[in-house]
Amino acid sequence: MFTPVSAPAYLRRIPSPIGRLEIGSDGAAVTSLTIERAGVVPWEAHPERSNRVLDRTVRQLDEYFAGARHAFDVPVVLAGTAFQRSVWAQLEGLEFGEVTSYGQLGQATGRLTAGRAVGGAVGANPVPIIVPCHRVLDSTRRITGYSGGEGIPTKIWLLTHEGIEHRV
Repeated sequence: MFTPVSAPAYLRRIPSPIGRLEIGSDGAAVTSLTIERAGVVPWEAHPERSNRVLDRTVRQLDEYFAGARHAFDVPVVLAGTAFQRSVWAQLEGLEFGEVTSYGQLGQATGRLTAGRAVGGAVGANPVPIIVPCHRVLDSTRRITGYSGGEGIPTKIWLLTHEGIEHRV
């Protein structure tokens, strides 16, 4: 999972069914979201400092986990290479309960044979859940990995929450 070089200007931590979430903002948009792994989030030592964007994001995440929200409408800024941003743009277009494959992402970004690069871009997504990288499966709907939280168990929870059929 992506970890920014320096702590975000604004930071919130919230409990969730998949572990604590640490959400960062530059003041205008969400810039990072990390799912706790082994009890740790990247900026644990930094104090929380909220703003309107983070308050709105927390409300929407709470609604998502409660099953009452299927889409997010918070501003997001995704820092990455041009290729990563093209993959993430495809992810942003996925609806609740919809899936895509690594091959479909490669095709959509004009890189038909870039499966490994697509997988790397998906795994480097700095704002999971809101930019739904958990909705990427292989062509047989099998889970091949997940870089957020506790890995595959976290992805299974998210897919099940959205009613997405999958194989392990």
